[in-house]
Amino acid sequence: MTQDQFLAAALSNPANRIIADELFRLALPDAWIVSGCLVQTAWNVQTNRPVDYGISDYDIFYFDLDTSWDAEDAVIRNLQARLGELDVVIEARNQARVHLWYPEKNGVPYPPLSCSTDGIDRFLTATTQVGIRRIAERYDVYTPNGFDDIAGMIVRPNLTANFSAANYAKKAARWKALWPEITVLEAGRIPGT
Repeated sequence: MTQDQFLAAALSNPANRIIADELFRLALPDAWIVSGCLVQTAWNVQTNRPVDYGISDYDIFYFDLDTSWDAEDAVIRNLQARLGELDVVIEARNQARVHLWYPEKNGVPYPPLSCSTDGIDRFLTATTQVGIRRIAERYDVYTPNGFDDIAGMIVRPNLTANFSAANYAKKAARWKALWPEITVLEAGRIPGT
């Protein structure tokens, strides 16, 4: 799978395209659509399912040095108002403040980030380490692992400091139930580790 093929698949989901357009208009700092809504759309295209099948939410990362809850809440409310007609769950998170709440919520450490792509780098699965954003008339794509796992429908753990085998197993089981075609690699049985 090439970047162009991935983008064509991800943007075949109208929600992804509309969100990307809105983020471009809003000019949120370092804003990206990330993770499952992109990968799962690509899986749906590959398996001839409706493009929004199985997608529980649409994740947005941005990076604002104002780490107050009030500032993040204002962004969340603004996005919900602007994107409410999509009738999808939008999860927007300021990556500059994740380290303030993540350890308590998930029981694992989470050092501060310096940009949104740092947050993408810390995803639970290497497969979903992907983000897109519109820049003028084109799209920027961030994927440190390329597209092979997405194309091959392989779910691979991302063994970072914040990795949780239990959270990985739970997420992978949900995905396997929805997309039985995927291959889930167990955290303890990764080739090359």
